[in-house]
Amino acid sequence: MEKSDASVQNFEVESTNHHEFHRMNALEILRETVRILRYNLSSFMAIAAFLICPVCAVLLSNLFVDQTLLKRLSVRLMLLARSSGLPLRPFIKQSCQKFSETAISSAVCFPLYATLLLLSKAAVVYSVDCTYSRKKVDSSKFYVIALKIWRRVLSTYLWVCMVIVGCLTLFLVFLVAVSSTFSILGFSDDFIVYMAIFEGLVFSVVFANAVIICNVAVVISVLEDVSGPQALLRSSVLIKGQTQVGLLIFLGSTIGMAFIEGLFEHRVKTLSYGDGSSRIWEGPLLVVMYSFVVLIDFMMSAVFYFSCKSYSMEASGGELHSILENMVVADEAILLQSQPEESMHQQ
Repeated sequence: MEKSDASVQNFEVESTNHHEFHRMNALEILRETVRILRYNLSSFMAIAAFLICPVCAVLLSNLFVDQTLLKRLSVRLMLLARSSGLPLRPFIKQSCQKFSETAISSAVCFPLYATLLLLSKAAVVYSVDCTYSRKKVDSSKFYVIALKIWRRVLSTYLWVCMVIVGCLTLFLVFLVAVSSTFSILGFSDDFIVYMAIFEGLVFSVVFANAVIICNVAVVISVLEDVSGPQALLRSSVLIKGQTQVGLLIFLGSTIGMAFIEGLFEHRVKTLSYGDGSSRIWEGPLLVVMYSFVVLIDFMMSAVFYFSCKSYSMEASGGELHSILENMVVADEAILLQSQPEESMHQQ
């Protein structure tokens, strides 16, 4: 307990008060995230171990992905690419394979995403909020808070899923339409491939911005009394002028996750030593590494929100208060008021 108090005191000295935030760049957000992780290490590690790790293990292993369905979808996408004028170059075949795997895996793992992973993100946001509010992370308080906010968090997450699926669908429709047009006009296969790559790069920037808005919207739904489209709209307004920082955070997290996914694919699924004993220790190690990257990504999204929100509140002359803590205080006050009434009735 003394060690925990000393850690909080040290955090107060080292970390900037969230009422006095300035607009932080991506590196400063990473440093702030590491400081928060250090001074609430046990809480965040518990979240990673019990909530994030199981989802990451299923996601990396593709445990529930039907390989037959995966092959069918990949073939259909390649036929669609071929009919739209795209030559079936190796990287196009790999893109179809990867897109099919991601789509099927996301659909199969959706129940886990909408429960464990979403709960872990809410727990991370709550823990970051407690750190800035100089409060101790309490699992029982979080349970009470989770019951109150779960409906709006889930509603926001469902809207996030619709936005992401809509972006991907729009990109595929646009890609097929443009490729078909150039093919009909008689352009060469190389030109069509270059245009497809250009469209992919433009879409990547648009998609990254959409993901940033969606990530902050989920944080907003935890900390503020808004959900769904309102949370998405508030997120887009809140991060205005800070999209470059959000893009760097998204890029760093994506590269880290993709690197570990590649290692898992190569070392665990494909390569093994002799009898395959390497999978026994390399698989769990990579799952833990992937879970840690996901945890850091969740924490950076929360810190990014606090940075943008505090700067916005300072610009308008307001103050940032912990809504989650106020909810718990209100519940405790109601409980204290009800206890004397119950004792009077008993008398």
